[in-house]
Amino acid sequence: MEGQWYDAEAGPLVRPYAMTGGRTKPGPHGVRFDLIALVVVDAGAADAADEALLGPEHRALLGLCRSETQSVAELAADADLPVGVVRVLLGDLLEAGHVKVSRPVPPARLPDERILREVIEGLRAL
Repeated sequence: MEGQWYDAEAGPLVRPYAMTGGRTKPGPHGVRFDLIALVVVDAGAADAADEALLGPEHRALLGLCRSETQSVAELAADADLPVGVVRVLLGDLLEAGHVKVSRPVPPARLPDERILREVIEGLRAL
């Protein structure tokens, strides 16, 4: 192809700073997306007409979240985008009401192993 001015090794055609409009932080609310934060499409989110106004990277992230709940790290890997870019784009989607973000249960809040063993022993005794 003569008109092709790039190859597969050249990387993305759109640089990360262009995808985020030069922003490095997600949203004006300073939302922080940990790598393990879970992202899901909001069931009451805006309709397809609103999604049509989004950029291609935003729509790609929404498509990935529709199939299943994903972490920020998984989204970055599946979309083949830097984590920083994904965080900014997710901030846009969160602010527009397209997605919901939840945090997994921190290990400190999980039940103690001793309690779990006691429950197992109690079940075995039945």
